[in-house]
Amino acid sequence: MSSTAVSTPSRFRVPGWVTPTGIALLFVVAYLIFQGTGTLPHNSEAPQFAAVTELREWIDDHRNDNPVFLYFLNYIRIFVEALFGLLQTTLYALGWPGLIGVMGALAWLAGGWRVALGAVAGFCSFGVFGLWQASVDTLALVASAVLLSLVIGIPLGVWAGLSVRVRKLFTPVLDVMQIMPHFAYLAPLALFFHIGAPAGVIATMIYSIPPAIRITALAIQRVSPTAVEASASLGATRAQTLLKVHLPLARSTMALAINQTIMMALSMVVIANLISAPGLGSDIIRGLSRAQVGIMLPAGLAIVVMAVVLDRMMVSVAKRDPRNKIGRSSLVVAAVLAGAGLIAAPLLPREWPANLTINLVSEINDVVLWAETSWFGVTSFIKDTFSNLVLNPLEHLFTSAPWWLVAAAVLVVAWRISGVRPALTALACLLAIALLGTWEHSMRTLTTVAVAVVVTLVIGLLLGVAAARWDTYSAFQRPLLDAAQTMPSFVYLLPALALFGTTRFTAIFASIIFAVPPVVRLVEDGIRTVPATVVEAATSAGSTSGQLLWKVQLPMARRAILLAANQGIVMTLAMVVVGALVGAGALGYDVVLGFSQRTDFGMGFVAGVAMVLLGVMLDRITQGADRRPSPTKGM
Repeated sequence: MSSTAVSTPSRFRVPGWVTPTGIALLFVVAYLIFQGTGTLPHNSEAPQFAAVTELREWIDDHRNDNPVFLYFLNYIRIFVEALFGLLQTTLYALGWPGLIGVMGALAWLAGGWRVALGAVAGFCSFGVFGLWQASVDTLALVASAVLLSLVIGIPLGVWAGLSVRVRKLFTPVLDVMQIMPHFAYLAPLALFFHIGAPAGVIATMIYSIPPAIRITALAIQRVSPTAVEASASLGATRAQTLLKVHLPLARSTMALAINQTIMMALSMVVIANLISAPGLGSDIIRGLSRAQVGIMLPAGLAIVVMAVVLDRMMVSVAKRDPRNKIGRSSLVVAAVLAGAGLIAAPLLPREWPANLTINLVSEINDVVLWAETSWFGVTSFIKDTFSNLVLNPLEHLFTSAPWWLVAAAVLVVAWRISGVRPALTALACLLAIALLGTWEHSMRTLTTVAVAVVVTLVIGLLLGVAAARWDTYSAFQRPLLDAAQTMPSFVYLLPALALFGTTRFTAIFASIIFAVPPVVRLVEDGIRTVPATVVEAATSAGSTSGQLLWKVQLPMARRAILLAANQGIVMTLAMVVVGALVGAGALGYDVVLGFSQRTDFGMGFVAGVAMVLLGVMLDRITQGADRRPSPTKGM
């Protein structure tokens, strides 16, 4: 019996690149046809801006007779002002010798003689730079904000760590808070709490509270279920289990929460000066407005020193084994340091001696001027070439395309990358921006963010891959990343301003060097977490080093890379907006103008809202991509 094989004709399959290419060509044709129409140009006298300005006028007129202010908001302001005044008075009462001695003692208890020496030298440098009073004001502002953040954030974090329902409720709120640029907090707080130290403390507290909640919740979640079950089986109540099991075991991670809260607060206090908060921010803002690095640099270095000292103290506390108690000798040394400072305080002048200060403003400005003139050809070539070939064409594309075409393109891209819900969220954000009357300036801001993010990701991927594959390079790079991540964002404007002056490129350059460190670290960690068995299997199968990277490590590190992209976008958006002070313009400039010109408050307030919407749009797209299944699954 014979059988005849019947061949089934194969179906024609369309290559995967055809559909996206066709859609892209459709958008190109639509742009060429409708270019210059439906562009929604900016109008600084738009009725929605005037309405917000009028609302501020009404609030200012009724601040002391409206029940909401009279019985609620004013009392919050009074309480925060009293807390700040108490801490400020206490720090000043210690005198400069007493404060240096107390900080040295606390640093000794936290991490030993090295940390103590760094704390003493760091706080002495504030006086040497002639910034003692401004540094004490900044420390009081940070202490007030951090204290309020921890008093509110740690209980909420514990609650979120113990309850899945509460955690799901808090997550979207914290997401929005963390992607909001610094400036976005200032307008509503100036509206409800006026300006001054209380508004600055509240702005700093709101900006720094998300890590306190998130990391505390994570610390509680990571407590061993076995330890919790053992406590419950012994008859402990929920409160006893929390106090005797959860909190002690989560101690080191909660110390990290405190550290991150302090770092976030330090990065916010400079911007809080825009609403008249005291401290080092005034010198930095003054230097930026005059484009004088000599005024900015000492204050910027003082903030960096304060950040490093506090960071080293908290990291030392977090790393310490809770079973190792502080020895008697350490307590004696700490008492001697604190006592010596407090005894010397009434014997020495209360103000830092003028003969122990140095003024390098003119010298720094001379060096910057020499660098600008000597390197003008190189920096000008880089700036002009990049602007003419990349920045200006992309900005023209965004601002000359119809608003509906940009919205449709974002919808399609977001749908393809992240799915339906993130795409609809992104579309809703863009529509809201159009309704607010900030479309043109939002597109200009989106241009600078997009350019900075692409460059940041390219650099971050290259350095992260290099660090993951060569341990020697990673060991060299890691301390540099640690130092970079403790610096407040404003510090990165210093080298950018010195090299490129006040231009949009300056803001992009500063945002790149600000956002690269976390991107590098996330990429490196993502590649290093690829299972060794998978790497060995690919190597034994004959994969080259390049094939191993492109076919195995990068695809399996996809989630970490997408998280790096998300963090790069968030940090770049925040920094590009800060860059409005050095010529970036667009939404950031509108916000700054709203604070400096009372008649433009409405435009500044609405621009802050538009920045939040822009951040939410970009964040949802990248977070949605992170939640999609990895292409390696199911292989």
